[in-house]
Amino acid sequence: MLVRVFANLRDICGGAAVEIQSECGCVIDILNKMCETYPGLEEEIFTPEKNLLPFVHVFINGRNIIHLDGLETMVTDKDQFALFPPVAGG
Repeated sequence: MLVRVFANLRDICGGAAVEIQSECGCVIDILNKMCETYPGLEEEIFTPEKNLLPFVHVFINGRNIIHLDGLETMVTDKDQFALFPPVAGG
């Protein structure tokens, strides 16, 4: 699955898009695989309870997962997956 990452997550993942070798399932499965592959990512996106940190957003096909089934949203290789970290600035 191709996952597009933004802002400081690009530094952690080594690029603007990363290929995750995973059986497609739900969003949490892809994010867990990403955390295994890219050390340091977990603390940037998850709370200790494995919830997304405030202002971290995952979009599937342009829709925020908070409007779908959250971390349990099902995904396939054909879906567009985007991960946005919190962004601050003025």
